[in-house]
Amino acid sequence: MTMAFKERSSTESPLDTALSQLRRAIEQLRLSESDWNTLSTPRRILEVAVPLRRDDGRVEMYKGYRVQYSTTRGPSKGGVRFHQNIDLDETVALAMLMTWKCALANLPYGGAKGGVAVDPAKLSLAENERLTRRYTSEILPIIGPERDIPAPDVGTDERNMAWMMDTYSVNAGFSVPGVVTGKPIVLGGSLGRTSATGDGVAILVREALKLKGIDPKGATVAIQGFGKVGYWAAIALEQMGLKVVAVSDASGGATGFDSVADLKKHVQESGNLSSVPGTDSLTNTELLHLGVDVLVPAALSDAITEATAPGIKAKIVVEGANAPTTPAGDAIMNDKGLFVIPDILANCGGVIVSYFEWVQDKQNYFWSAKEVKDNLNSILMRAIAEVSDKAKGEHLTWREAANMVGVARVAQAHHLRGLYP
Repeated sequence: MTMAFKERSSTESPLDTALSQLRRAIEQLRLSESDWNTLSTPRRILEVAVPLRRDDGRVEMYKGYRVQYSTTRGPSKGGVRFHQNIDLDETVALAMLMTWKCALANLPYGGAKGGVAVDPAKLSLAENERLTRRYTSEILPIIGPERDIPAPDVGTDERNMAWMMDTYSVNAGFSVPGVVTGKPIVLGGSLGRTSATGDGVAILVREALKLKGIDPKGATVAIQGFGKVGYWAAIALEQMGLKVVAVSDASGGATGFDSVADLKKHVQESGNLSSVPGTDSLTNTELLHLGVDVLVPAALSDAITEATAPGIKAKIVVEGANAPTTPAGDAIMNDKGLFVIPDILANCGGVIVSYFEWVQDKQNYFWSAKEVKDNLNSILMRAIAEVSDKAKGEHLTWREAANMVGVARVAQAHHLRGLYP
């Protein structure tokens, strides 16, 4: 049986990109065509209709998805997106990337992803809650602390996770905090989870600079994206002594500011970065082409393409977003000799601390913020060492090395478990 999603030779979508990277890893690992068929096929796909009663009484229908790409190494794990442009192909791609990401960090998880094709900015708070709870009830049969553990992603936050946890718990008849991660602290959330992905990106930036012989103190960084990843990465980088010189969001970008915290205050008040007093504005593409030490694409997918990659002047690119680079863009950066830290390594801090939260919920014993940060740093440093050693030993890019480490672990688990019946 061949995979449900066709492999394409020319790739510009997240699914095509993910399949292209998987095919390359399978070839380099000398795995079989049977392995390709197994590893390129999601285990379970659920598409649901999500009705929403609007505040004015109208009922609207939205499409929702939950993809459990793999459960071979443990329950599947992945975020829930509320974004108007999500579709099934993107959700499958992100679930696939989560699978390799969890394996690369050596977490006992498979990969998943889900979401609803809706613009959350157009929902009232009450509508957002009703949509979240109805989506949760639709995917209820396939999630659970031992099956599939959702988390926040683009367009969702700890408030959505609280509603998801409550909906699941009401149906279970008792409180089940471990069904989701990224929850509020008072509901079993973990210290350090909110900033975890950004903290992880900052650690990768720091280590990448050291590997390139650049002193992190005073090194310049441009960050595309100012949400849960970009903002916290900027905060962590400033605390490390780096200089964040430009950031952007969907409205555009800003440069010439004193601190990231000041920008955040303006965004909270005005809703965008396009007109911050005392700063110079720039487009998202212009930000990609700044002459900085490090570029961090931390927004949505397909930011670095055949069109945008030639103008990149940064020495290092650390992928804070999921699938921000197309294969054509990646090839151009490789030809330019840029040091690229791939997404499945660069942004795995979030799922690592989600794992810590899940463990704490199962034990009903919670860690200090220092314990969380120390353990996050420990796991990331181990993953960095594994990828670095493989890249050096086999003359690979870090993307190739990271994908090979993650894919090999999942393939080995498949081989050891066997095929039933």
